[in-house]
Amino acid sequence: MNKLKIGWVGLGNMGTPMAINLLKAGVNVTVYNRTPGKAKDIIAAGALTAATPSLLLSNCDVVISMVSDDEAVKQIYLGENGLLSAATSGKIAIDMSTVSPDTSRLIAAKCSEKEMSFLDAPVSGSVKPAQDGTLIIMVGGNEAIYKQVKPLFDCLGKLSLYLGENGMGSSAKLAINFFLGLNIQGIAETVLFAKEKGISTENMLTIINEGACGSGISRLKSANILNNDYTAAFALKHLAKDLRLAKEAGLHTPLLEPLFSTYQKALQSGMGNEDVMAVINYLAEHQ
Repeated sequence: MNKLKIGWVGLGNMGTPMAINLLKAGVNVTVYNRTPGKAKDIIAAGALTAATPSLLLSNCDVVISMVSDDEAVKQIYLGENGLLSAATSGKIAIDMSTVSPDTSRLIAAKCSEKEMSFLDAPVSGSVKPAQDGTLIIMVGGNEAIYKQVKPLFDCLGKLSLYLGENGMGSSAKLAINFFLGLNIQGIAETVLFAKEKGISTENMLTIINEGACGSGISRLKSANILNNDYTAAFALKHLAKDLRLAKEAGLHTPLLEPLFSTYQKALQSGMGNEDVMAVINYLAEHQ
């Protein structure tokens, strides 16, 4: 693994710590980011830089992308000086962004035309798991390619799962983020109802967290609620986007519509850059 030259595209809150974990494991990493200033920390950690995605791929065996949305992924792969404008035969691309299954299948098809392998491998977990290397990685694509690059996933997460053909990693990510949205809104509504009945937020969260209903997400977000601090670990705008993608991909369960409506309205109210748990403040104002 250490002999592979890895390219990394996207140095946001998730991408930077993930790429740094590869560097810590002794992997040769070269990065590209649309905003060059964001590369400062990772250059200090030992990464090289490339001026364009095509130049990045030319100098690497495997390129990993971790960007914000479908359009950003398409631009990175298919745009001017994009990854697929380089000589790609025999190389491997891994997209770890949260995008629609259709986008993952489109990029996989375009890569195949250029004799390049492609995996969609989005992650479950936010900034702290990215820093700690404890993400869960959901993989769609060719199983032999997955096995070839699994040592890279082992640097980034506590678990990687091969799920099947291209698009299945992205489908799994939309499913787990639907569940995340249900949990976040459920916690918020429970706390607000209890408060309305005179039960302190601290006591209600203790009841949740110490009982069978407690979960990793309820314990993680309790401090945000108690401190009214919604600095984004996972921004609300991203979950609103993921719920939209899930709906577009065919999710039509009874709980989707009210959940989708809440997050879209919270987004429209200006909460997009706050943490997902900030939805509690939107609900408090509109219940």
